[in-house]
Amino acid sequence: MEPGELGSDVHKKDYEYLVIGCGSVGFRVIRELAKARKKIFAIDISKEKIEILREQSYDAIEGDATDISNYSDIDFDHLKAVLVLTPDPEVNRKVIQEIRKRNKAVFIVARGNDTRTQEELEDAGADVVLTPSTVMATSAINYLTRIESVRRAKELMHVIEGVRDGKLAILTHDNPDPDAISSAMTLKEIAEKVGVRAEIIYFGDIGHEENKALVNILQIDMKRGKDVDFGEFTKFAIVDSSRPGVNNTIPPDTPMSIVIDHHPPPQEIEAEYVDIRTDAGATATIMTKYLQEFDMIPSRELATALFFGIITETDEFRRNTYPSDFTAAAFLYPYVDREIIEKIETPSLSADTLDALGMAILNRHIYGSYLISNAGVIRDKDALAQASDYLLKLEGITTVIVFGIAKDHIYISARNKDIRVNIGDILKRAFEDVGSAGGHPHAAGAQIPLGVFGEISDKESVMKLVEEVITKRILNIAGVEEKQKAENS
Repeated sequence: MEPGELGSDVHKKDYEYLVIGCGSVGFRVIRELAKARKKIFAIDISKEKIEILREQSYDAIEGDATDISNYSDIDFDHLKAVLVLTPDPEVNRKVIQEIRKRNKAVFIVARGNDTRTQEELEDAGADVVLTPSTVMATSAINYLTRIESVRRAKELMHVIEGVRDGKLAILTHDNPDPDAISSAMTLKEIAEKVGVRAEIIYFGDIGHEENKALVNILQIDMKRGKDVDFGEFTKFAIVDSSRPGVNNTIPPDTPMSIVIDHHPPPQEIEAEYVDIRTDAGATATIMTKYLQEFDMIPSRELATALFFGIITETDEFRRNTYPSDFTAAAFLYPYVDREIIEKIETPSLSADTLDALGMAILNRHIYGSYLISNAGVIRDKDALAQASDYLLKLEGITTVIVFGIAKDHIYISARNKDIRVNIGDILKRAFEDVGSAGGHPHAAGAQIPLGVFGEISDKESVMKLVEEVITKRILNIAGVEEKQKAENS
């Protein structure tokens, strides 16, 4: 084959990447693309470099990169990108101009030397220009991120191994959701990887139909806190929550050794190991990263639980979602049982949930775009979350607060789709002086001891007083006038 000739069979191949300039940088790029099984074509003016590439079975030709005739048989419409990587910025500029004459849309990545050449190459038509400073900075950040991830994994394992022949208690918040359940499952598997026994413990009830379905279908072993002797455990961990007694009924004096959560903590956390990442949309995302660091392939059950935890916590990536959530879900997806996901997502509705939903619909009051509703006396506080989700679908409503009384507490569930409103902050400011509250801009919760209200025997009077207090506090903090109240429909 003569220099500059592509050969009779080249036009038959749909190349994905065209690499121009096969020096040290270009050669490394070619090798990495080949590892990823990409279809690559290369061109360089050096006969020796092209011979080396051909000896390693790469498609390549010797030729002047600025000569557009060398590209006559390349189908630019099928290319994902052109990488112009010669060490000479002036050659790169001319190559880019020639390619742009042939194709205006193809994505071009170019190599530059400094800020000035970067601007010149961008003016010529490059979409991205890589300079030594930007590449080094990106590499340094990626390297530091990797070091931090490895360090965290080693520290977590060190604390777990400290349990030795004892037993690790893995606690969740009350009424655990898929994010908490799957995170606890993962920590238990990590512990068992090094021979440490662990139990998943929760207080409250698993009431939400989807959560019940998750536990039942995957046969997840979880123990009720009231049935457990805490003296059996050597160390305690908590996932998807940061402190005992804060929006949960875990004994406040429980000494935590491990805390892993994605919610902003209400105050400084004391534990042997703390990993709180507010740049993750779910604790399941964090736990998936640990699986990767420990080189653990998740079982079908664990992958399904973690994936479901991520998609429910982020509302299918529509709420409080970060890049790490997408990468975690992508890692898990090949191991997920999608039939189980479908079964979990379509559970039957319990009578308790139906009653709470009916009361919430009946007792709704609308203040502008806010809806506040009293679900009355409830058995299952998770029914409040389902009622909030349902009522948020009402036309003209952007923020929903549903509350109910269970035993000696008032429970509140809130949902919001107004980007100007942080419902977690509103609940915290409204009720942190009388109970515990918090959450995200789009979803939040609170629980308040009944206190003096509990001494009133007439339940109707209690509900009326509770409704007045809660409504007044929320509207006051939110800056909504009570006089905006609309007629129920």
